[in-house]
Amino acid sequence: MLEIGDDARIDKRVQFNHNDEVTIRVGDRAKFYRGTEFTGPVTVGDDVFINRDAYIRPHTTIGDRVNIGPFVRLVTDTHEIGPAERRAGAVRHDPIVIGDGSWIGASATIVGGVTIGSGSIVAAGAVVTEDVPDNVIVGGVPAKTLRTLPA
Repeated sequence: MLEIGDDARIDKRVQFNHNDEVTIRVGDRAKFYRGTEFTGPVTVGDDVFINRDAYIRPHTTIGDRVNIGPFVRLVTDTHEIGPAERRAGAVRHDPIVIGDGSWIGASATIVGGVTIGSGSIVAAGAVVTEDVPDNVIVGGVPAKTLRTLPA
């Protein structure tokens, strides 16, 4: 099921992968540029801006007033470690949560199981593998806290 809030502006080239059992919810006043792909279940809050070509996987929750730059990847997919003959075992999706008011810079990657705190910034190109506290800037590969921001 696809649920789109009031006054949302979504480019016709945004792809929503959902069905009767998998819901994608988009809040009011959301604005999505071309090429973004969502695979549900996904929840997007109010006043969210997503630039072009973002990749958003199942079990992702994006809070209110979040900005997401171009080419961002929110990748919940991973695998159990399998035996030697095939190390990529059973697939699982570890949730991602993006806190209210956060900003995810261009080409950042956030892996499954990570929560980005409210009011935080993820620098362009960062790879986030651990939770990020509220009101900080993180950057690098793997991402580390660069500084604290005023609340």
